[in-house]
Amino acid sequence: MHDDRSLTEHRLRRVLAERIRPAVYSRPVPLTVERWDAGGQPVPVADGLAAPYGPCAVGEEWGPAWGTTWFKVTGTVPADWAGRTVEAVLDLGFDRMMPGFQCEGLVHRADGSEVKALNPYNDWVRVADRAAGGERIEWYVEAASNPVLVEHRPTYEGDPLTSGDRPLYRIARMELAVFETEVWELALDLEVLHDLMMQLGEDEARRYAILRAVDAALDAVDLADVPATAAAARARLAGVLAAPAHASAHRISAVGHAHIDSAWLWPLRETVRKVARTASNVLGLMEEHPGFVFAMSQAQQLQWIKTHRPELFERIKKKIAEGRFVPVGGMWVESDTNMVGGEAMVRQFLYGKKFFLDEFGIETRGVWLPDSFGYTAALPQIVRLSGSHWFLTQKICWSQVNPFPHHTFRWEGIDGTRVFTHFPPVDTYNSDLGAAQLAHAARNYREKGRGSRSLVPFGWGDGGGGPTREHLARAARQRNLEGSPRVEIETPDAFFEQARAEYEDAPVWAGELYLELHRGTYTSQARTKQGNRRSESLLREAEWWAATAAVRVPGYAYPYEDLERLWKTVLLHQFHDILPGSSIAWVHREARATYARVGEELRSITLAAQLALAGEGAGELVFNAAPHARRGVPAGGAGRPAAASRPVRRTPRTGGGHVLDNRRLRVEVDGRGLIVSAYDVAAGREAVAPGGAANLLQLHPDFPNMWDAWDVDAFYRNNVADLVELDALEVVEEGPDAVTLRAARSFGRSRVAQYLTLRADAGTVDLVTEVDWHETEKLLKAAFPLDVKADRSASETQFGHVYRATHTNTSWEAAKFEICAHRWIHVEEPGWGVALVNDSTYGHDVTRDVRPDGGQTTTVRLSLLRAPRYPDPETDQGAHTLRYALAPGAGIADAVREGHALNLPERVLTGAGPIAPLVAVTEGAVVLESLKLAEDRTGDVVVRLYESLGGRANATVTPDFPVTQALETDLLERPLPGTALGPAAADGSLPLTLRPFQIVTLRLRRHL
Repeated sequence: MHDDRSLTEHRLRRVLAERIRPAVYSRPVPLTVERWDAGGQPVPVADGLAAPYGPCAVGEEWGPAWGTTWFKVTGTVPADWAGRTVEAVLDLGFDRMMPGFQCEGLVHRADGSEVKALNPYNDWVRVADRAAGGERIEWYVEAASNPVLVEHRPTYEGDPLTSGDRPLYRIARMELAVFETEVWELALDLEVLHDLMMQLGEDEARRYAILRAVDAALDAVDLADVPATAAAARARLAGVLAAPAHASAHRISAVGHAHIDSAWLWPLRETVRKVARTASNVLGLMEEHPGFVFAMSQAQQLQWIKTHRPELFERIKKKIAEGRFVPVGGMWVESDTNMVGGEAMVRQFLYGKKFFLDEFGIETRGVWLPDSFGYTAALPQIVRLSGSHWFLTQKICWSQVNPFPHHTFRWEGIDGTRVFTHFPPVDTYNSDLGAAQLAHAARNYREKGRGSRSLVPFGWGDGGGGPTREHLARAARQRNLEGSPRVEIETPDAFFEQARAEYEDAPVWAGELYLELHRGTYTSQARTKQGNRRSESLLREAEWWAATAAVRVPGYAYPYEDLERLWKTVLLHQFHDILPGSSIAWVHREARATYARVGEELRSITLAAQLALAGEGAGELVFNAAPHARRGVPAGGAGRPAAASRPVRRTPRTGGGHVLDNRRLRVEVDGRGLIVSAYDVAAGREAVAPGGAANLLQLHPDFPNMWDAWDVDAFYRNNVADLVELDALEVVEEGPDAVTLRAARSFGRSRVAQYLTLRADAGTVDLVTEVDWHETEKLLKAAFPLDVKADRSASETQFGHVYRATHTNTSWEAAKFEICAHRWIHVEEPGWGVALVNDSTYGHDVTRDVRPDGGQTTTVRLSLLRAPRYPDPETDQGAHTLRYALAPGAGIADAVREGHALNLPERVLTGAGPIAPLVAVTEGAVVLESLKLAEDRTGDVVVRLYESLGGRANATVTPDFPVTQALETDLLERPLPGTALGPAAADGSLPLTLRPFQIVTLRLRRHL
């Protein structure tokens, strides 16, 4: 019997491949093809239709990297095809193995309207269900010759400035043919049964029943005339296809989907076309399949369609109204969540959900984020405050070491908020609904016996065309099929309602969802990360001062449109392959230029508002946008800086180097330009470990096993070079207000200058590292060995911080050998700690060692630069300026304050002053994160605060303007039920009590 089974399987595979599938199309006739090469940049459809076309033939090469070629395709349906189903097959030269990662096309009618897209598994266009004969075909194919960049080897094809001009593709097929429906159905019957059979056990009776039915069907096929015998063959399969699934079979909610990276191995401009192509395919499928449901995330992508393809957008709106084209996700883009700042994460939801509400009247209920590289523990609270109720992720299945223990669970954030979460056990967000994937989902599901269902997103992503008719055919056959999970096409909301109903007490996972992979994304493409961080800070300043001016200065107009546009630009670039640094060179080149424009415009908005506020005057006026007072200037206000009380002195150091002292810190820099002592005078504590040197640059080899820009593998630590050789050490600034030293070094093909500054009254040592970086496959770190015994480190995340172990007791802890922090990272013993703050560095590692004297050294390192070669072979080459600071004796509150101070520098103008803060918060644990005018343009002031230390906190919020009503709102600035606060005192101040890490958004209504 085993030999019989094997023979049948081999027979089936060959007959399918060599006879049945080729017989799906019969009686082919060639189409007439002409072409016009548009060059690199896409042109409007009208230009493509009116272009001067020249002759072209099948077999002809076309398409240099990133080019666009328009093909005009014409022909006539033969008269004797009357009554037959007719399709055109338009194969641009596809490689069937990589949908979404090669050439793509969009077919237009002569009037410019879209027909459908062309992709490797979707190269057909229906001409007629029942042809009359004589129909005239005239189509225009906008074909993009995107290069294939998935080989994971260095390539210069990722930027038109460096890509070649050789043709990449060859036209394979352009013809009309009769579509043999019964043959196509037979092929799907056999494919589904074959794949199901391969998932069944060797001795299962069901397997043998399928085997016998397949044998009988193949016996019925006339290999010389498959169309004539397809119906008879299908009849012999009807029985096994009708056998119902077991009552206990796993239940799968299949959701049509096309995961489209907003930029990755292609630029943003190409994603605009990818989403239009995919949407055109999806809409066509909906016309043919009434039960088909498609979920689309990322408001930005729908906005692109609205802007560039308005007629397509109107068709989408109709299907959304029918409940079949389903917006999901609630975010502007599927962003990274590790590095995105707190307020920016809020805006992802604010502008994403607002778009869906404004355009479609739909309140999205969940967060669809399958592909980001780990998920911050701050997210559950943000999700719930956005008005969302569920969360979906997929990427955690990529973890290298520890399988995640749940697929359906409640995820608890740093503040205690929980959100119902599903992690599909199918382990892909591009399912083809094949039996192998469905069986894997059922076997892999970890909630067996408590839950019975999971979600499967199906469809080709990244411009591969989304779901296909073959996917839907598999779903139909496996809807209720013995041996298979039950498959139902339905919406994500429907799945989550059913999953929650059957498993309300799902287990709880507390803390971040750390991806044990792609840790290099905290560091790759430093300029992109720096552009993001600085843009976030500049947006805070621009909104703060513009709101203050709008309330205080008659005639000043709050720049609503400009701020929204700039926010959306920054949010787009937080997409999970842009901010993490894993896109091609073209993407990051454009990102750098975009951040420069954004920065210039935001500085202009800020300056205009500050000038309006400053008024006439000749005195120095310091604007402080940080949420903490400094130099006598209040948080969020402006005034004259206070004189320093502790000036800086420099003296020579015995043995070489310098000693800097401001009576708060005493810092020793040795003859190598390294910090060998950072002494906290008040506490009588030394920060630098005995025998150690801080701000030590260390160079590692960095050649991960696979994903160059994405990964840092643990073995990089096996080799390290300390960069201690010195070219020069000099004093570049000396005075009572500040002393600055400069240490210059050379290594490899690179040069570095490190500046160390101690300022009057300062509790930090300010450090600037200027690198002219020309290394390849290297990792540059800055090490700080600290005389602290710390079992855990604290890293800032959105609206709070997370603790991570410094030991490696378990595989879970050992896997976190590279971690993400925002503006600061902190280690401490009870009563005394040290913080490192930064202006644009996210990657860190923390290790500990026991010294010969019995003490323990905790070493904190910042990951400054990498040099991966794929997908951008010139990653991070050139000049960088990186700022960070060491804060001995700092507690968490000090780390929060210093992190904001470094990222929100003072702005100095001349003016009358002082300027009181528009809204003040009693300083302490509660931080005022943002201040702006309301999105609905009523003039209300919106204030967002959070508890920053992880404990209960009382605070008083005092507006410096008349407030008629104070309301607590969600992130979309809508009042929460029963939260009208009202002024509690004669001065209008509002008392608040916040739980640990709680986010509170207040809407202050004012007299206008």
